[in-house]
Amino acid sequence: MNYATIKKCDVANGPGVRVSIFVSGCNHHCKGCFNQEAWDFKYGNEFTEKEEKEVMEALKPDYIKGLSLLGGEPLELKNQEGLLPIVKKAKELYPDKPIWCYTGFKFDEQVLDGMANTNETTTELLKYLDYVVDGKFVEELKNPSLKFRGSSNQRIIDVKETLKTHQVVLWDKM
Repeated sequence: MNYATIKKCDVANGPGVRVSIFVSGCNHHCKGCFNQEAWDFKYGNEFTEKEEKEVMEALKPDYIKGLSLLGGEPLELKNQEGLLPIVKKAKELYPDKPIWCYTGFKFDEQVLDGMANTNETTTELLKYLDYVVDGKFVEELKNPSLKFRGSSNQRIIDVKETLKTHQVVLWDKM
């Protein structure tokens, strides 16, 4: 898996100060995307054990509230395989620090009813995610006043509650 950048002090992609990994590779190609260079799966650098250690160390301080996964597209199958060991390690070391994942896929339709039914990696990865911001960025629905989202069609989903109830449960901390 390649990554475009790692931000060790991000306040835009989830609550509090967070560590964010921007993976490379996305097939959505949303009009007005803020990170078009990350559409290319070969963009950036290879995510290695060195970067994993760097991320785990960056998560260590108490003021860091969690980890965010963005892109590119974290839920492209190729990226899921690269992210799974990272989120496992993050939850092992920092179980109280929520993991957020931004995806252009619709969580209920494409992830739960699609990928999770055919891919064990997806099913496993979901166990470690706390919140998912889903839906493609839609330039015509762009709204800068939204918290942690770019367009009004996107939802912030509580993954644990959604998996328990088998119905989409929205994050209610706004």
